[in-house]
Amino acid sequence: MSVLKKQDILKVRMKLVVIEPLGVEKKALAQCMKERLDSRIEVVTYDTRVTDSNELIERGKDADIIVVANLPLNREVISGCRNLKMLSVAFTGIDHIDMEACRERGILVSNCAGYSTVAVADLVFGMVIALYRNIIPCNEVVRKEGTKDGLVGYELEHKKFGIIGYGAIGKRVAEIAKAFGCEVFAYSRTRKEMPGVTYMDLDTLLFTCDIVSLHVPLTEETRGLINKEKLARMKKTSILINTARGPVVNSDDLAEALKEGTIAGAAVDVFEQEPPVPSSHPLFSCPNLIATPHVAFATKEALEKRAVIAFDNVKMWIAGTPQNVIR
Repeated sequence: MSVLKKQDILKVRMKLVVIEPLGVEKKALAQCMKERLDSRIEVVTYDTRVTDSNELIERGKDADIIVVANLPLNREVISGCRNLKMLSVAFTGIDHIDMEACRERGILVSNCAGYSTVAVADLVFGMVIALYRNIIPCNEVVRKEGTKDGLVGYELEHKKFGIIGYGAIGKRVAEIAKAFGCEVFAYSRTRKEMPGVTYMDLDTLLFTCDIVSLHVPLTEETRGLINKEKLARMKKTSILINTARGPVVNSDDLAEALKEGTIAGAAVDVFEQEPPVPSSHPLFSCPNLIATPHVAFATKEALEKRAVIAFDNVKMWIAGTPQNVIR
């Protein structure tokens, strides 16, 4: 890994490129960088998002440090950024970064785990309540002079709430679910202390719970974790919430389950690709589906938190004590 010695910043002028917008107001972003970065660091920021590899290489070719959010950086781009020593990913997941290419080059990669914990958990319950109380159909029918007929909903109290992936977000979701009066269950790859939460294996959790919320990273183990076989284990009255990563769920299988009534509903914030998602996507023709364009992390407060962490990561790397390092 590339670790800068503490005194090196005094010897060389470094270039930092914010290769895509971070969603923070310009004045606030400038203040954040001013408070954390040595004045001898040359900073270049880009206000537009591009995906063309040649354009990304052009932006980052002279950079010692690149700050990126969820813009995919493939091997070609990383190879083209010949001076790159440190990559500060303003995101929790790093599946959009070619980590093998970074390891080969000795490029240190840090992420911003924790910035969106509150934001993601908030959306989970927005989605659950929207499904349980038919908020979207109610909004549509009342504008057409309709009534509540056929739109009587459900309460959260006493429901069995299942959490798959018990990291920081999973724990936050568990605490909120308990506040609603739910009985909370969790499955995690490694069994851990879960006060007030009952640990279950995956199949038992799917069979038991009324609500299943996904909070696992995308890995080879979790890709396609929720498929036709797993969906068939769920109750016909259950709902599935995915604010994790799109490929954790097989979309074709979920579409079939919704159309056939295998489960009662689903809410999806993530897909196999970043939005815009083609209108022909199999989930968009399904009943009882709420879809959002990868907004779980996107609150004003969360975006400001992640900018702070991203530039703190740079500051600590320069000081020789890197943090939030992805191995």
